Amino acid sequence: MAADMNKCSPAPRPADIAAHDRSAVASAIKPNKKKQQQEEEGDEEWLRYLEPSKLEVFDELEPWVEANVLPLLKPVEAAWQPSDMLPDPAMLGADGFHAACSELRARAAGIPDAHLVCLVGNMVTEEALPTYQSIPNRFEGVRDLTGDSATAWARWIRGWSAEENRHGDVLNRYLFLSGRVDMRRVETTVHRLIQSGMVMNAARSPYHGFIYVAFQERATSISHGNTARLAREHGDAALARVCGAIASDEKRHEAAYTRVVGKLFEVDPDGAVRALAYMMRRRITMPASLMDDGCHAPGGDLFADYAAVAQQAGVYRASDYRGIVEHLIKQWRVEELGDGLSGEGRRAQEYVCALPHKIRRLEERAHHRSAQRPTTTKSVPFSWIFCRPVNL
Repeated sequence: MAADMNKCSPAPRPADIAAHDRSAVASAIKPNKKKQQQEEEGDEEWLRYLEPSKLEVFDELEPWVEANVLPLLKPVEAAWQPSDMLPDPAMLGADGFHAACSELRARAAGIPDAHLVCLVGNMVTEEALPTYQSIPNRFEGVRDLTGDSATAWARWIRGWSAEENRHGDVLNRYLFLSGRVDMRRVETTVHRLIQSGMVMNAARSPYHGFIYVAFQERATSISHGNTARLAREHGDAALARVCGAIASDEKRHEAAYTRVVGKLFEVDPDGAVRALAYMMRRRITMPASLMDDGCHAPGGDLFADYAAVAQQAGVYRASDYRGIVEHLIKQWRVEELGDGLSGEGRRAQEYVCALPHKIRRLEERAHHRSAQRPTTTKSVPFSWIFCRPVNL
């Protein structure tokens, strides 16, 4: 009997899946060009950033990127690789590899299911790198037009992508060796996410795009850093080392994108603050928001449930979002902007600077409402961990 794909169950193998309903797959990946065109035509605010006067800024910044951004990439010879972090059979031999894997699995057994769900969600996010590399290559004025362009912008995009590529690789390898997760369910989630793409506002504007990536890099650094801390607390030194190394990379990448946006605030404060307000009004959508394992709880949202688990586990909380907003306002000295702002720019500045207080008030209200309700526990099964339930 064919597996019921609407229920959480171990991943069916290809031989067990009937080749039915190909039209559903086709419709799921068919682009809605009319909708995209309407969205772009109806949003003159960010389309103004594609005018030549705005894009020329990035040509002028090329020498600055060469001197201040590219050095944040590590030389290949100095960069860690997944084989440095986890057992390598070629180096250890059969007996040594078996012993190292047995030790890794024993330590991984102590990681709680909630933390495993967070780890898988982080790994799925990292593995969708093909989508992320395509993002800066949509930014007008900085994209790699040939695939091997020698511009500083293009070399940064490729170098950043190369460093990011190791993150999904090493997490994938750890999860495979740990024996704690249903790897086929995890792999199909990655497949579906890359196929679905990602949601991003003002996707062609380098102003908005660099703000987005600066925010995301800080968010991922926090998430991986917290995962490393929790792994250490549960006695898994190997996982702590892996997540700590990824967090360190993300911090360097955050520094690069934060510098770029900081420079935009120097040369075009009005344009930069209006772009920041635009992105904040629409919130920063996480890059894996379209994740889907094909069998999550009926009517449920896999990403929302993963995010709820991360909140409960202390991997990434709503307060972290507010903290990132506060940090970037301080880094880019948004409150100090004065001369040179238009009326629009001043309104954008006021909106952005008031955001942390607004978010904090929302957090307090949510906490108050939660305290008033009877204590209830909701649990959801995750296919990644063989459908074991995890509290949200």
